[in-house]
Amino acid sequence: MSDPFDIITELPRLAPRRPDSNKGSFGRVLVIAGSRGMAGAGVLCASAALRAGAGLVKLAVPEELAPRVAVANPCVMTAALPCDEAGRFRADAAAEALHLAQAHDVVAIGPGLGRGPGLAYFVGHLLARYDKPIVLDADGLNNLADDPKALQSHAGPVTITPHPGEFARLLHVDTAAVQANRRELAARFARDHRLVVVLKGLGTVVTDGRRLFCNPTGNPGMATAGSGDVLTGVIAALIGQSVIGQSVIGQGLAPLAAAQLGAYLHGLAGDCARAAVGEISLIATDLIDYLPQAIQQYLREPHAM
Repeated sequence: MSDPFDIITELPRLAPRRPDSNKGSFGRVLVIAGSRGMAGAGVLCASAALRAGAGLVKLAVPEELAPRVAVANPCVMTAALPCDEAGRFRADAAAEALHLAQAHDVVAIGPGLGRGPGLAYFVGHLLARYDKPIVLDADGLNNLADDPKALQSHAGPVTITPHPGEFARLLHVDTAAVQANRRELAARFARDHRLVVVLKGLGTVVTDGRRLFCNPTGNPGMATAGSGDVLTGVIAALIGQSVIGQSVIGQGLAPLAAAQLGAYLHGLAGDCARAAVGEISLIATDLIDYLPQAIQQYLREPHAM
């Protein structure tokens, strides 16, 4: 039986930047992330988005975290949204978050968000009303696990970036079942929910249900806390550049192409970091530090895989 999808074998190309470019030329990214004890997740995601070429990045966090994240990276702007007694976004902060999102080209939601009924409403509200691209990761997905149909009512393009455990929760199966049938399950979910799935792990699968890419880069050293937050930021940045139309060639494939290239560059940064520090010592900030080297290598050999 033949695969019900087309295998992608080439990487998207990045166009040269025009001399008259400004920060608005390369996408405005909003990262909505963090909760008490997990402030670093949003910082990693936002910092990665900047390193991946976003022109402007704003990090929205629960208000009690704002003073700390504001000094974490001076290149990232911050916004404080109402939080509950547990240091998580309040459900009634969803309207304010949506208003903030409207001024941006793409939104990344989920890293370090925490879990709770209010957060399920918070994430669902944005999905249903924000008509520009969203990248949904980590607790952004976990909060929808009890009602994955919420993913079908999205107003704009959506890319999800689950690891196998998170994907298993969405499918209500165990992780072993996901790992035994990664490509087919990812493609079916993408097709049924009209979104792009980036199923992380060895040979990360990127698919929109019709086309599928298995990423060849990356290594076991990347199995470290925060690695997924970095990937989310990279993909959001590339989607933002695609929306503006100045970077990723083939705007008709923007979310899929950006997710494919994001997974590739993220893994390549991990391979560069492994060469410098080894697999055992590799941490998530190394991925951000070596992302420029990965991008330069890709630009020299854009079709090498």
